[in-house]
Amino acid sequence: MFASAQEAEFAFYEALARGDVGQLMQVWADDEEIVCVHPGGLRLIGHLAVRESWEQILRHGALYIQISKGIELQTMVGATHTLVEQISAQGPKGDEYAYCYATNVFHKGPNGWKMVLHHASAAPQQASAIDLHDTPGTLH
Repeated sequence: MFASAQEAEFAFYEALARGDVGQLMQVWADDEEIVCVHPGGLRLIGHLAVRESWEQILRHGALYIQISKGIELQTMVGATHTLVEQISAQGPKGDEYAYCYATNVFHKGPNGWKMVLHHASAAPQQASAIDLHDTPGTLH
């Protein structure tokens, strides 16, 4: 049981770093309407589709993901986190890096906070350094 959305998110990324699909799936809600979208991939709905996708990804080894630039929007029973993921992996020429923008959505239920959506999309390399923000206008 996760006492906060942050705790659930930490467990999600720890499971990826261990390459542990069982631990990873414990973060997800028991609802059948969970959704996962990997960069450039189809929308996956339900436990079986989500689990099989992570099994396929982690078949090649653990994912080491450093998260940054998090923005959290939270209510009493829901939380949405948007962040930048820096993914590192061993390639033929050594360490290789990729960047993604990710949105993680969590719901609070009787068994604590659980993930209901993970959506990641490719981001440019400079994503970890630059953000565009709305500039507040002047009120007259």
